[in-house]
Amino acid sequence: MSFPDVRLRRLRQSPAVRGLVRETSLEPRQLVLPLFVREGITEAAPIGSMPGVAQHSLDSLRKVATDAAEAGVGGVMLFGVPAVRDAQGSGADDPKGILNVATEVLAAEVGDALVVQTDLCLDEFTDHGHCGVLAADGSVDNDATLERYTSMALAQARAGSQLLGLSGMMDGQVGVIRKALDAEGFTDTLLLAYAAKYASAFYGPFREAVDSQLTGDRRTYQLDPGNRREGVREAVVDEEEGADIVMVKPAMAFLDVLREVRDTVHIPVWAYQVSGEYAMIEAAAANGWIDRRASILESLLSIRRAGADVVLTYWATEAARWLRG
Repeated sequence: MSFPDVRLRRLRQSPAVRGLVRETSLEPRQLVLPLFVREGITEAAPIGSMPGVAQHSLDSLRKVATDAAEAGVGGVMLFGVPAVRDAQGSGADDPKGILNVATEVLAAEVGDALVVQTDLCLDEFTDHGHCGVLAADGSVDNDATLERYTSMALAQARAGSQLLGLSGMMDGQVGVIRKALDAEGFTDTLLLAYAAKYASAFYGPFREAVDSQLTGDRRTYQLDPGNRREGVREAVVDEEEGADIVMVKPAMAFLDVLREVRDTVHIPVWAYQVSGEYAMIEAAAANGWIDRRASILESLLSIRRAGADVVLTYWATEAARWLRG
């Protein structure tokens, strides 16, 4: 009988050995919690397609952000849901708009414990649901949108946002916003560029979370899911324009893009585990088809293994508690 010369199983023989040689780790500080704050409500409103996730009032927002900080989560990403929308997304840069008010609240409440971050995009604030202002023919006007983004960036920085998440996928957004922030003295405000953001089917539950008014789709500005090289090119351009961090979104369906972006750029790379990914695991776990906790942690570890330095996930606080416990 012939016996193997190489015995790789030696490295798997016990929990202690497996822990000692584990190549990829997952820590609470590597997780960011997305949060939705809605104008005009007095208590948290559950989101049907995302069990366990809610639109928050300012009071409930304080509570979940404090819980995240206590769990050791690295940051929170704020999305605003206004009561009134218009074609220009006027609420986005209004100092009294819900997103900017919520930013001030959290900067004061938890700004010393974690990084308070804000989504910089117009889709939540426009009555047509697109990420920019529309031209006369109904298309998204890239350069007119950049003017709105600049105003929005300054409003968020003044409100106390430490990191702006540029998620609109407009050409030139990083360079224009970086220049505007620097000119106003916000040289320390971080820019997270959603560089490789794909026109994905996995955003469905998010549309409910922000009460999206979108008709049509975003395929003229978000990336085609079939394009890997284009995603990498977007990340390179954003790095050159001055982004501090680049993002790949969604995460699990684009792990190949994530790996190549990580191997190409020289700045931190993050990934967003989006609403559809969350909903699928929750639904399968609710039916008893998979182990919920094990599946959540494995999904997060896979995103880290593919190259993400940080993961945005709706399980951030819960997962952080598991990891610390």
